[in-house]
Amino acid sequence: MAFEVILEAVGSAGRFQVVHVLLLSFPILFMASHNLLQNFVATVPDHHCHLGLGLGHKLNVTLEPLVGDLVTLYVPVDQQGRVDKCRLYTAPQWHLLWPNGTRGNGSGAETRPCTDGWEYDRSQFSATIVTEWDLVCERHALRYLAQSLYMAGVLAGSIVFGRLSDRYGRRTLLIWSHFQLAVSGTCGAFSTSFPLFCFWRFLSGMALSGISLNTLCLCLEWIPTKIRTSVATVFSYTYTAGQLLLPGVAYLIRNYHWLHLAITLPSFLCFLYSWWFPESARWLVMRNKPEEALKHLKRVANLNGRSQQGGELTVATVEANMQAELRSSKQTFGVLDLLKTPVLRRTTFCTSLVWFSTSFCYYGLAIDLQGFGVDAYLIQLIFGAVDIPAKLVGFCTMSYIGRRFSQASTLIMAGVVILINIFIPEELRPLRTGFAAFGKGCLAASFACCFLHAGELYPTVIRQTGVGLVSTMARVGAMVSPLVRLAGDQLPFLPMAIYGVLALISGASACCLPETLNKPLPDTIEEVENRARQEMMRKREVAVPQEAQIPMLEQSV
Repeated sequence: MAFEVILEAVGSAGRFQVVHVLLLSFPILFMASHNLLQNFVATVPDHHCHLGLGLGHKLNVTLEPLVGDLVTLYVPVDQQGRVDKCRLYTAPQWHLLWPNGTRGNGSGAETRPCTDGWEYDRSQFSATIVTEWDLVCERHALRYLAQSLYMAGVLAGSIVFGRLSDRYGRRTLLIWSHFQLAVSGTCGAFSTSFPLFCFWRFLSGMALSGISLNTLCLCLEWIPTKIRTSVATVFSYTYTAGQLLLPGVAYLIRNYHWLHLAITLPSFLCFLYSWWFPESARWLVMRNKPEEALKHLKRVANLNGRSQQGGELTVATVEANMQAELRSSKQTFGVLDLLKTPVLRRTTFCTSLVWFSTSFCYYGLAIDLQGFGVDAYLIQLIFGAVDIPAKLVGFCTMSYIGRRFSQASTLIMAGVVILINIFIPEELRPLRTGFAAFGKGCLAASFACCFLHAGELYPTVIRQTGVGLVSTMARVGAMVSPLVRLAGDQLPFLPMAIYGVLALISGASACCLPETLNKPLPDTIEEVENRARQEMMRKREVAVPQEAQIPMLEQSV
């Protein structure tokens, strides 16, 4: 709390904070594009087995004028008249060319798997990873694997960069993360094999995680309590804008190589201007570096037009105002400290479940939009646009009711909507899409609350470790989510049932989290415990007078 006083002296909401937040929010615009890139680079176009290069020679004909007839001769269809995507007749079915010939599903004729590759409809996408490496039929699960490996990279980044950031600083790891994303994204755009593509996507996921973690902490630790909710909302809407930007860019660029490169190039710019950011003065003080913290505080004071107040600050002033924080900085903290005290244990468990479920359900709805049977560009716009009112409502509830209520209510509503959608017939596609969009909007609002709430729950000494841990759980959820889709091959309703039930459970657990509305950031573990103790005493004081009225009423009777 003492740092709030120092920050107020150098300017807590001045020119520096405005530029700081704007520059930190710019990469988030493209973070959404990287996370949801799967919807466009892994689209599965209409396809059927390639008929074979030697077929024309065997029939002694030129194939081009007879492609339609050859498809009729060699490719089975199902009961709905849809061309089989994975099998061919072993022998031409000449009777199908007769005027009264009828096509069947191949049950009366012998068929075989595709051995010469596939023919793809390239009218919508000139190239995707599916057409590049034939990720269809027996290999269709590999396209889900690509997204899961990307999310595994995000998971690894949460673990690695969370720890390194607490040790080496938010700014240093942010600069490195931008550099890693720029390089790995460029290499991924021109991968020569599917395993290599997955490798570069994994490194891109790691970098994205480092950017999100360090952006959150670097921002929170340079702004005052009174504007934290507003800044979190700016970040949240920037991500929404990125969702609306992605379908526009994908519509203009139909080749996955150039689309991948287009969303990566801004990372080079972010890498260059990230050197301008000052290191978190809070973190520097906690790492027992008050001299360096003083240097950055004076720089911020100059940028905010408070040079005089900045000149009056000294190392002795900083140390005098942050004695408790400096004492705690002499201790070494790790992941186990998140379970050290009762309040932190409960906070870590509940927050981890909330983050896991929010991410698990969010990407369960937002990835693989083809399953809704609607144009990919249109549904991506719908899913992006629904976040605007959803996050506005979330901002209002976070600001006036509280973080805990916002977190719990959005998850519970999402769970209910997802479960209802299971019982809506597939023929009612607009209604199914509308319910899915509403559920996704609730989860987007929950995500916005997740980032703000978690940053406020953990003390400065282990904030990055705590946020890193719960963010890790979110990445686990995002990594597992695409694989759950495979369960739909056997039971179509099962993925949505899992998403809905888990959202309800995590919404209930969010009710156990402490409220942080209008409370300054805690700096030490003791401060977190003291706040919880004071809150419990306050509740008892409110309850005792009500209980004391009962004997008085009995006496009066």
